[in-house]
Amino acid sequence: MSNVTLRNVRKTYPGGVEAIKGIDFAVDDGQFCVLVGPSGCGKSTLLRMVAGLETITKGEIDIGGRVVNDIEPADRDIAMVFQNYALYPHMSVYNNMAYGLRNRGMPKPEIDTRVREAARILEIGALLERKPRQLSGGQRQRVAMGRAIVRQPKVFLFDEPLSNLDAKLRIAMRVEIRKLQRRLNTTSIYVTHDQLEAMTLADILVVMNGGMVEQIGNPLEVYRKPASTFVASFIGAPPMNLITLDADEIRAQFSGDARANTEAGILGIRPEDLLISTEAAASGGLSLDLVVDAIERVGAETFVYGARARHGEPAISARPGELPPGEVIVRVPGQNAPAVGERIMVTAPRERLHLFSADGRRRIDL
Repeated sequence: MSNVTLRNVRKTYPGGVEAIKGIDFAVDDGQFCVLVGPSGCGKSTLLRMVAGLETITKGEIDIGGRVVNDIEPADRDIAMVFQNYALYPHMSVYNNMAYGLRNRGMPKPEIDTRVREAARILEIGALLERKPRQLSGGQRQRVAMGRAIVRQPKVFLFDEPLSNLDAKLRIAMRVEIRKLQRRLNTTSIYVTHDQLEAMTLADILVVMNGGMVEQIGNPLEVYRKPASTFVASFIGAPPMNLITLDADEIRAQFSGDARANTEAGILGIRPEDLLISTEAAASGGLSLDLVVDAIERVGAETFVYGARARHGEPAISARPGELPPGEVIVRVPGQNAPAVGERIMVTAPRERLHLFSADGRRRIDL
């Protein structure tokens, strides 16, 4: 059993700086958990606490039914893959992978068996006699993962292992890591700031912000029902459109729904749920008049940026790629898109709308 459970885990640095503000979650045996959030949110600090590289101010970390707060990293039965690979430059690939096992006093035949089996799994058998400087970035990352695999740990920990790779290689390695984890069925915790990487890898997604957990769930659940505007805007590319509504607009948009009270709120709609139309949305749906600001063609789909006109006022221009008040992004299939400067109507059905409290911290289910 290799469950990982965090109970009210906190980290406060000297001077009172609170990096982790009481986090609780559990990763089941064999699950792939991804910690995702912006830089500075505390995700790497939390991972290092699980690894034993950072002390815990308060709370408990349980690995495989054993509280490990006061246990040294080497005795926690974990293996960690770092962002910078941390390979010994003077050693061959074989010796890099075997080094930790030799330090543990493992017999040579067992070391050889484990190293060659890991090399076979990672398809680096032909590289065992090379030095790190003779390898590409992707090959070095495979060696770093091989060094973790030979340990046969209870838990794998990954600290942004793909951030130094180019975009194409990141995609390929992302797929390889997921296939490898499923094959080995080892509990894994993975840190990234890349929401697409998080969505594609995770069994369980932990979205962090400011040292706290914003939402935990499977990736599609988090995408479809974000718990706050932070999650709504962070998970998804392009991000969810967020439109501030006053009390009158809330009543008009959600008339007859007791959960949509008379307070102001924030309306959310995914870019792919908006359709360019010549007719207003059916009762309960959303209709917006936009003036097209910019077009981004990205192959099989196109992103249309439009400035929203309210209360009969002319639309206000905004820069592409941002979501200031009044800016809306529409995802349309193919290359067919309206021209820049054209006025369009976009609609969305009621069931595709999201409503949040005025402060953005709470989802209001409709």
